[in-house]
Amino acid sequence: MNLDAMQAALREAGFDGWLFYDHHHRDPIAGRILGLDEHAHVTRRWYYFVPAAGEPRRLMHRIEQGRLDALPGTKAVYSSWQELQAGLATMLSGARRLAMQYSPNNDIMYVSMVDAGTVEFLRGLGKEIVSSADLVSQFEAVLSAEQVESHTQAQRAIDAIVAEAWKEIGRRLRPATGGTGKLTEYDVVAWLGEAMRREGLLWENGPDVSVNANTSDSHYEPTAERSATVREGDFLLIDIWGRVNRPGTIFYDITWTGVVGRAPSEREQLVFETVRNARDAAIAAVEGAFKEGRAIRGFEADDAARGVIRAAGFGEYFTHRTGHNIAQELHGSGAHLDNLETHDERRILPHTCFSVEPGIYLPEFGVRSEVDMMTAPGKAWVTGRVQRELVRI
Repeated sequence: MNLDAMQAALREAGFDGWLFYDHHHRDPIAGRILGLDEHAHVTRRWYYFVPAAGEPRRLMHRIEQGRLDALPGTKAVYSSWQELQAGLATMLSGARRLAMQYSPNNDIMYVSMVDAGTVEFLRGLGKEIVSSADLVSQFEAVLSAEQVESHTQAQRAIDAIVAEAWKEIGRRLRPATGGTGKLTEYDVVAWLGEAMRREGLLWENGPDVSVNANTSDSHYEPTAERSATVREGDFLLIDIWGRVNRPGTIFYDITWTGVVGRAPSEREQLVFETVRNARDAAIAAVEGAFKEGRAIRGFEADDAARGVIRAAGFGEYFTHRTGHNIAQELHGSGAHLDNLETHDERRILPHTCFSVEPGIYLPEFGVRSEVDMMTAPGKAWVTGRVQRELVRI
């Protein structure tokens, strides 16, 4: 926890302080920003207040009063609900405008961790509760140089794995001994998983390997019991993500598509080109803003991609946001590229990472083209290989 930086950010935002509150690990964002043990036994409510100036303050239940001792500041304790309410009033005395993990109307639900009752009580004390969304981006999503390098390590490994996977699919379908090989979506998932384990990567669920109509399910995940056969003539999608297996590392997340044993149809080619152009429009919007030193918000990058797809007549088939923040979690707490599921007004900050992954999902097949971007003052760039044409297997 960098107290000086946090207080400077609060003053710049015009907030009197940032109130962290948790119970039973319901706010993992608070735990990560404050550097708390995610496995600590927490059964009672705790509060930690960082004022815009001055010493932080802690309010703890007596039977767990040591839970925040690693953090700076004064400490008060409570047992009864009456003591808790009085303690909060004292803790927040002199502060009116408080940032919390809250989003008006739940617009940015990714940071909406505080329960309505707590907000109601604080408002009853005369406090104005404002969203900590931009603060969370600054202190949760901004990456260190070491974290950026860890993303690069994952990128190099996964790009190489995917390039080899296309060849492996061809080898399995057309064995050197002749005849036609047998292969399922799940077989490819297993091969990808083993390849990632050899590279020292870890991941959540997946990867997603799908063919034909299954590619239209953007969160499809084959299993050993439920998996389609991969055949000549199929349309195939690979969505894969992972990070280096050590604490604090950053995910790499990509999606590619291709056709097996044939040329793409005119419709497949049209849909792919539309998605590719939408992806490139979002990339260009972010690159241009950072080059010019101009702020860009998540919804603006989404608009750039979505406009291309709508103009091509496929708007109703683009059913998700354009991209998500990437950090130690695959879907991080920074700005998402979204003006569909949410109107994400959070700024895309320097030293953050996010996916750009527009898609068109028709009943018979779907195309998604996903890359990751990284930002720094004055520049933004794609971190890995960029698909320009459908892969021919």
